[in-house]
Amino acid sequence: MTQVKGLCVMDVDGTLIAEEVIDLLGREAGCKEEISEITNQAMRGELDFETSLRERVALLKGLPISVFDTVFKSIHLSQNAQEFISILQKKGILVGLVSGGFSPIVERLAKSLDIFYFSVNQLEVKDGFLTGRLVGEIVTGQVKESTLEKWRTELGLPKERTIAIGDGANDLLMLKSAGHSIAFCAKEVVKAEIACHVNKRDLLEVLPLIDFLE
Repeated sequence: MTQVKGLCVMDVDGTLIAEEVIDLLGREAGCKEEISEITNQAMRGELDFETSLRERVALLKGLPISVFDTVFKSIHLSQNAQEFISILQKKGILVGLVSGGFSPIVERLAKSLDIFYFSVNQLEVKDGFLTGRLVGEIVTGQVKESTLEKWRTELGLPKERTIAIGDGANDLLMLKSAGHSIAFCAKEVVKAEIACHVNKRDLLEVLPLIDFLE
């Protein structure tokens, strides 16, 4: 890519991919229902994201890191995700991922899609097993917003050349800070605050909503 003409920042779980990885990990840990309920409450904005994430991660204690190979095979990209990202990149729009999910999955996804900008949570591992704790900065809604702003500033882009795509309550701050915000297969709490909706899980539906594509 020669000249960067824009920035598109995407959420991962429920947006780039159809699944919530934490729920798939919960299935492997034998506590899928418990974790899914907490996930749903957090995505609807009923629970503080960081607190709910720590609570869910604690339930994963003891899982071997090999679980990520199993989970990666279970996830599905949203329809036409690869084509959507490729079109943006060819038009000079840098694509970045910000995720409340986990590095072993997001880094692999990013590599497969030729994406080099991403921000994601890190799970603590000891002797090849998850400890049930997170390490480093937690990717909260505030961090998603500040990451978009940081990348935008680094690239020297105006706000109107930024796109944010997300589905959950923890994406709202990021969505509101972008020039073009798209609620993609989103929870009602997001649709209530973001005017632009795509309700079909097909990322090509986003393209007509971006007015600076040439």
